[in-house]
Amino acid sequence: MALDTLALWHQAVKDRDMGVLDRLVADDAVFLSPAVHSPQPGKALVIKYLNAAQKVLINDSFHYVEEWHGDHSAVLEFALEIDGIKINGVDLIHWNEAGQITQFKVMMRPMKGLNTIIPLMAAHLV
Repeated sequence: MALDTLALWHQAVKDRDMGVLDRLVADDAVFLSPAVHSPQPGKALVIKYLNAAQKVLINDSFHYVEEWHGDHSAVLEFALEIDGIKINGVDLIHWNEAGQITQFKVMMRPMKGLNTIIPLMAAHLV
């Protein structure tokens, strides 16, 4: 039975608990970061980036604004505030027939927000 990818993702974000990622992320998944020019391949790296993002981005102001869905993909627009900087962006998520995430791409603006987030993420990725 295929996983309900978006329902599991939304629950993980709501609960601020990424424990479901081992089940949700495919072995051959790739993470595409707004701050790193090369793709980050493999389940372990994808989970590492998503865990770091949860710690840095999912605060009391974080919320999804809108969603657009395809058969095996979705675009989730988000907004949050860090250190007085209003940040918005999108999560572009693709999944396979089993419902496991195969690609997770994050795009973010403004540059000031991204520059604020980069060192915070780096601290969790060491």
